[in-house]
Amino acid sequence: MLEDINLKPYNTFGIAAKAKWFTELQTEEDALNFFKENNLAKTPHLILGGGSNILLTKDFDGHIIKNAIKGIEITFEDSTEVNLKVGAGENWHNFVMYTVNNSFFGLENLSLIPGCVGASPMQNIGAYGVEVKDTITKVYCIDKANGSKRTFDKGECEFGYRTSIFKTKLKDQYFIYAVEFKLSKKPKFHLEYGAIKTELESMGVKESSITIKDVSDAVIAIRKSKLPDPAEIGNAGSFFKNPVISKQEFKQLKIKFEDVAAYIQKDGSYKVAAGWLIEKAGWKGFTEGDYGVHKKQALVLVNYKNAKGSEILALSERIIKSVKAMFSVSLEREVNIV
Repeated sequence: MLEDINLKPYNTFGIAAKAKWFTELQTEEDALNFFKENNLAKTPHLILGGGSNILLTKDFDGHIIKNAIKGIEITFEDSTEVNLKVGAGENWHNFVMYTVNNSFFGLENLSLIPGCVGASPMQNIGAYGVEVKDTITKVYCIDKANGSKRTFDKGECEFGYRTSIFKTKLKDQYFIYAVEFKLSKKPKFHLEYGAIKTELESMGVKESSITIKDVSDAVIAIRKSKLPDPAEIGNAGSFFKNPVISKQEFKQLKIKFEDVAAYIQKDGSYKVAAGWLIEKAGWKGFTEGDYGVHKKQALVLVNYKNAKGSEILALSERIIKSVKAMFSVSLEREVNIV
């Protein structure tokens, strides 16, 4: 257990904030012992993975628990599929590259998403027509109250758009130490969303000969062209969720804005591109002091140097109010505010 630790290296926004206490857990045994020996019921605490989905707005007067549990284990394999149990502290993109290199299909569209594996079921991360819930079979947890183990199957996780039971009913109750995924050995590509097909064409890849690496490379190229590298500019990726509106609300929006970027959902509702809303409201490229909205992707708020988390939070509030006033659509933050 360390004291008065600067959290700047531990969050991709690069926000300087101190933690009163800091502990890194590297194994399942570490985690079990920690939660059995430490009663956190009356102590403010925060589980930290890759720090890629968090905005620190002040010093943390409590205990930061860094999840650094790694490892990839094959728990089942046959001629058509494979199950992988993965440590929650594994870097997400590195894990996806492992699946790509082994031709295990299902996660290639989620290449280059920042963060760790443990955050994937919490957020139900998704991109380019794929959500991680489509491949998760089990989430292995420790009850923070008493240090006991519990395994959640897919149905118990109550996955939704960028959410799960770990963000709703059971928020802050469990520590995720591993996640199990079921992946296919037979290709089934999702190329219909975004600019993947266009990118593959520009790469000179024919549709009849597409490989898992081609799809991953295309996604990586698209993300790099739109999203800033946190190592160069502090950010947490997409700051806002894409709002989902009813068919009637979409019709009204379409009347006023014919070029609205939206995608129809299975239930007839529409998912509107939050980046389009923010850009249309005039925020793309906005800069004030050391913070602002990225010049290439309006969905991304950035810390150019030494911005405070409270300043970025205030900017997000201004954007939410602006979009609401212009479109009558409510934006919701995807990033966790601390």
